[in-house]
Amino acid sequence: MNTLLLNPEFPDTFWSFRHALKFTRQRALMPPLGLLTAGALLPGDWTKRLADLNVARLSDRDLAWADCAFISGMTIQRNSAASAIRRCREAGLRIIAGGPLFTMEPELFPEVDHLVLGEAELTLPPLLEDLASGKARRSYTTTETADLSRSPIPLWELADFSKYHMMCLQFSRGCPFDCDFCNVTQLFGRRPRVKSADQVLEELDLLSGLGWRGNVFFVDDNLIGDRRRLKQELLPALVRWRRDRRGFAFNTQVSINLADDETLMRLMTEAGFNSVFIGIETPEDEGLAECSKRQNVGRDLVEDTRRIQRAGMQVQGGFIIGFDSDTPSVFQRQIDLIQNSGIVTAMVGLLQAPPGTRLYQRMKKAGRLLELDWGNNVDGLTNIIPRMNLEDLREGYRKLLQHIYRPSVYYKRVRTFLKEYQPTTISVPLNRDNLLAFLRSIYRLGLFGRERFQYWRLLRWTLCHRPRLFSLAVTLAIYGHHFRRVCALRAAQG
Repeated sequence: MNTLLLNPEFPDTFWSFRHALKFTRQRALMPPLGLLTAGALLPGDWTKRLADLNVARLSDRDLAWADCAFISGMTIQRNSAASAIRRCREAGLRIIAGGPLFTMEPELFPEVDHLVLGEAELTLPPLLEDLASGKARRSYTTTETADLSRSPIPLWELADFSKYHMMCLQFSRGCPFDCDFCNVTQLFGRRPRVKSADQVLEELDLLSGLGWRGNVFFVDDNLIGDRRRLKQELLPALVRWRRDRRGFAFNTQVSINLADDETLMRLMTEAGFNSVFIGIETPEDEGLAECSKRQNVGRDLVEDTRRIQRAGMQVQGGFIIGFDSDTPSVFQRQIDLIQNSGIVTAMVGLLQAPPGTRLYQRMKKAGRLLELDWGNNVDGLTNIIPRMNLEDLREGYRKLLQHIYRPSVYYKRVRTFLKEYQPTTISVPLNRDNLLAFLRSIYRLGLFGRERFQYWRLLRWTLCHRPRLFSLAVTLAIYGHHFRRVCALRAAQG
């Protein structure tokens, strides 16, 4: 059976890095790991083809070739998924759908023939058995969690590596924390489950054998959820693996309590991790307690961030505005936290309640739900009725974004970060793609950009004070261009 593995398009958001990727030859941030993993569970005699709509349009030729389409995605891909499903239906394809989007909101997609909800390792095999016997049901679900030791290697050979900025893999699923706005524990549970170190190395060997050199993102929602297995098994294995291989660097997502463990931070940097995303959310303890973010309460978030940066990992941060306890002073408090900590990549969004979360149920019970959560919390919209006046909330949020990504403010924050950052290796290697990006940055930012004075001042300062970080400074300047473009688009729409 000819099968399209169909990844819907992501809209233009902070995380798309779409405007930054235009400085290179790449088209998307990374390939669809979950879809390629699910594809590896399909029968070996099925012919598979990846149709990533973030890289190329869904062509009539692909639709004519295919017998069925397997589509997966996240909430933020909802609109593109619905459009792709309509085209597949018009082409007469059998449609199979799974992943977080369909697991959380299956009722929104009546045109799908078969829904495999939850983790594909558990729900896809029964569908395949029923298809073979001609007795396939529409929906397959489970309350169980998958044994990751049996999770297959993704079908990396289907992806065109030249189109992506980084590759990705997964060590664990689940998170020990239970923030009430997050659906991770609803999807994957609170007990982290892990792959063996040998499994991870096998995936890295395959990526290396296929020619990949560059960043690899561990997509774990909290890599340090099972700290014992991470410190005793995976990180030592990665340290050994990288000794004979150049050009690989890792990044991931962790919780702020990483800052408490000097040994863990050292092991991570030795293993090649140079960047971590952390949900910092808010400087207000009342807001943190309100959303059960207990791991962040009572901390010096600026000092914790600097401790991680000094250990050799850039901190990218997630921040939220719109908690019930927020007052108008929260906007300046967020700005101060972001600036003083030197978090260059600061993803600030309005609080939303994704379906299936405890926050969603709480807001529904209180009659405070508005519209559907479209998964994009940087568009100035929220699906809950806030305590703060909604227009004041949106206006304060808009001004906050405009301020932190104003060139003078943004470039000052880059310098704050570069002063603290102590990498064990050069974070951004000089290669053909990075050289091309540098030359384009000179043209777009250094000659014609509104930030041209700040751009040259940053590069001069970096050459004088932190020359080893020159390529990273260029990268962060390009990121700033992307963030400003996204903020400008949001302001125009709102």
